[in-house]
Parts: sequence; structure tokens; C-alpha cells
Amino acid sequence: MILKKPTKLEVYHTIKDYFFITIGLISYAAAWATFLLPYQITTGGTTGIGAIIYYATGFPIQSTYFIVNAVLMVFAFKLLGLRFCIKTSYSILLLTFLLWWFQKIINGEDGIPPLVLGEGQEFMACIIGSVLCGFGLGIVFNVNGSTGGTDIIAAIVNKYRDISLGRMIQLCDVIIISSCYFVFYDFRRVIFGFVTLFIIGYVLDYVVNSARQSVQFFIFSKEYDKIADVINKKTHRGVTVFDGTGWYSKNGVKVLFVLASKRQSVEIFRLVKSIDSNAFISQSAVIGVFGEGFDKLKVKVNKKEEKAIEEVLDRKKA
Repeated sequence: MILKKPTKLEVYHTIKDYFFITIGLISYAAAWATFLLPYQITTGGTTGIGAIIYYATGFPIQSTYFIVNAVLMVFAFKLLGLRFCIKTSYSILLLTFLLWWFQKIINGEDGIPPLVLGEGQEFMACIIGSVLCGFGLGIVFNVNGSTGGTDIIAAIVNKYRDISLGRMIQLCDVIIISSCYFVFYDFRRVIFGFVTLFIIGYVLDYVVNSARQSVQFFIFSKEYDKIADVINKKTHRGVTVFDGTGWYSKNGVKVLFVLASKRQSVEIFRLVKSIDSNAFISQSAVIGVFGEGFDKLKVKVNKKEEKAIEEVLDRKKA
């Protein structure tokens, strides 16, 4: 079997992915070592399991994290493929190192983590730590990476179902957070854990959805053909031309319809203005765009629905 040599563009995208995974993991590990562990706050995932064991026994959080994820990776390999597992293995090894490294440079000589915000600031530590964790996870997920644990479960579900990543992780992590009561016998710790979980999920979804947010344009211009050509060539987005009628003038008009990512909005405005500064443009945000060049449809049609559709099509043919 001859392996295909990767192109320069593929190498660039791979390097970029691993760079952003590294940045995301640094944010995640720093949040745990600086804000969550010192104030004995937990959350979900294998990191949360490691934190609970650490609070109860002193066993290093990074060791538990690594052991649990090594087991989960066996299942992930068959379901998610080699490429996902390579990224996830990289994330697991790097996060294991970063959790150890940040604790080493932050903790005092006695090994006790300092309270950087002062005594009695658990809630503020909870907010800051969870925002940094959610931000880091969002960056990792944006390049199809994973930090392992319940992220692997969420990635498996998200691969086949159009379910919010943050929400899926929340469902997996409720039991983990609730179990911290049996370590501290303090409902405040459980509440802090759920607050942390909620904020991480919210920030994660915000970061992921912001990167994937799409917009649609309706463009009215006499130079519609030039505008359509330049948008197609410069932004690599498809353009659809509709025939319309101006009701006041009763004159025919061409309408351009464009779907693009939000980050391309300014570029499209500039391209239109460079050709026709008097063009009329309507821009609006869309909830989701699925198809070539955008997200893939992740819903499944069950056998009953397939059978019903086939029956409808057979009736039309008859």
C-alpha cells in the first residue's frame, strides 16, 4: 500500500490544529492549577474524577486523568478513527504534563496550592476557572481535538447526532459532580461544581458556535454579474441569482443570494462596494447552514421514516 504524500496545505492545517490544541490545553490546565484545585472545586470529566480522588487521597490529578483516558482510548480508536485518536492522544499526554507542570510552578515548597484570590473567594475562583476551562475546551473542539474522558463520549455522539457539545458533556458529568458530596459532605461544593459545569458548557458552546456562525446576504445591484463573479472567486462561496420585480417601479431586478461564514462578512461588503457603492444589501444571521462548505447533517433517519418516504415516492411514481 502506497501512502499518499500530504500537500503543503494539509501540513499547514495539521500544524495549525496542533498549535491551537496546545493553546487550549494551556488555558485549561492553568485554570485547574490556579483556581479550581486550590479552592477544592470540581467539575465533570476525567479531570473532575481525578480532582475528587486528589481531594480525598492526595493522589495526583494528572495520574488519574491519564489512567482513565488510556482505557477510554481503546474504545475511541474503533469508533472515531485514527486521526481523532492521534489528536486525542496528543492532548491527553500534553494535558497530563501541563497539569503536573502548572502545579509544580504554582504550588509552594510544601506542595500546598496557594489561594491566589485570598480566603473565602471560592465563588470567584469558580467563575474565573470555569471560563478559562470552557475557553480552552472550545479552542480544542474547534479544530476537532479532544481532551479525552467525557469529551470522547460527546465527540462520538456529536459525530452522529446534531447535539450541542456542551450539553452532551453536561449530561455525562452530573454524576461525577454529585459524588464530590461524599468527599466533603458539603452541598456548597456540589453547587460550585454545577456552577462550574454550567459556565464551562456555556463558554464552550459560545466559542464553538462563534467560529461556525454563518450569515446570509441578499444583494440588489445592476452590476450583479460582476459582483457574483468576484464573490465566487475571492471568497470561494456559491452565489445564487434570483429574478425579482421592484413593486414600485415594476422593473425586473436580479437578486444575489449568498451564504458565508460570519468572518467573511466584511470581505463581502468590501467586494460589493468596490464594484457598486450604491448596491442594496441585506445581511442576517442564520441558525445553521448544512451542506458542502458548511457543517454536515448529523441526523439519522430511522427505518420507519425511510419506509414511509419510500412509500410516498412509490405513490408519486404510480
